Amino acid sequence: MSDAFPSELPSFAIRPAQRQDCGLILELIQELADYEHLADQVTASIEDLELHLFGPRPAAEVLIGEEGATPVGFALFFTIFSTFLGRPGIYLEDLFVRPAYRGRGYGKALLLKLARIAVERNCGRLEWAVLDWNRPALDFYRNLGASPLPEWVLHRVTGARLERLAEAAGNSPTGFELT
Repeated sequence: MSDAFPSELPSFAIRPAQRQDCGLILELIQELADYEHLADQVTASIEDLELHLFGPRPAAEVLIGEEGATPVGFALFFTIFSTFLGRPGIYLEDLFVRPAYRGRGYGKALLLKLARIAVERNCGRLEWAVLDWNRPALDFYRNLGASPLPEWVLHRVTGARLERLAEAAGNSPTGFELT
């Protein structure tokens, strides 16, 4: 399932990640986090990636972009579902190309491969979020035809707040039994 992209990128190929790539994936995640000024938020381990990417119930998939034998970027994505479309979609969690390899079309090639996967899987949409300060990424996606959704506000619950929310299910003040 390796794809060379397009003819102007003769030494670039995209392949699905394998279990033995978990160390590399973690390294790329850490590089992405450094770029986004979020390095202190990375708590993932190789064991976490092995379990959640290649365990009995994989939660996500990863594409690795390589120039020759050198890993230069990745795309991590997972399936979502649109109730309005009644079809699955793909959510791109992270797309990252190492700075030394940017400007060669590798990010675009990874996104095109992901679009192809979405169409092959009969998905109704491909979506992702971008940090509002990341002008190069915003421009890159806009140039590919993506539209921002300014009317939507991303929400998140993590860590101790997630634990408290889950605990509240056992003490539901709604009068409903939450099991």
